[in-house]
Amino acid sequence: MVLLENDSFLTELTRLFQKCRTSGSVVITLKKYDGRTKPVPRKGHSDSFEPADNKCLLRASDGKKKISTVISTKEVIKFQMAYSNLLRAHIDGLKKKDKKSKSKKTKATQ
Repeated sequence: MVLLENDSFLTELTRLFQKCRTSGSVVITLKKYDGRTKPVPRKGHSDSFEPADNKCLLRASDGKKKISTVISTKEVIKFQMAYSNLLRAHIDGLKKKDKKSKSKKTKATQ
């Protein structure tokens, strides 16, 4: 997994969306990130680790390539605006649901 800066993450995410436009999918996950790189021990040493500021870890994958970025609280508004514009531009490839007519539903219930 490649940890990128916010701007380079958005450009790579754009490339992932363009590559998977005709077939395939892009999986995006978001979670709270406290800056730890090692797991917390279950018993014994109970360090009360408090991060200086809250961060988010954003990951994207197309099954073959994985990218990620860490967003600090200072950069959230700027990143969210750019990220939402990117999603609006590339979400048009979703499949539409098949709408069934009401007459078929009423016949099935009778």
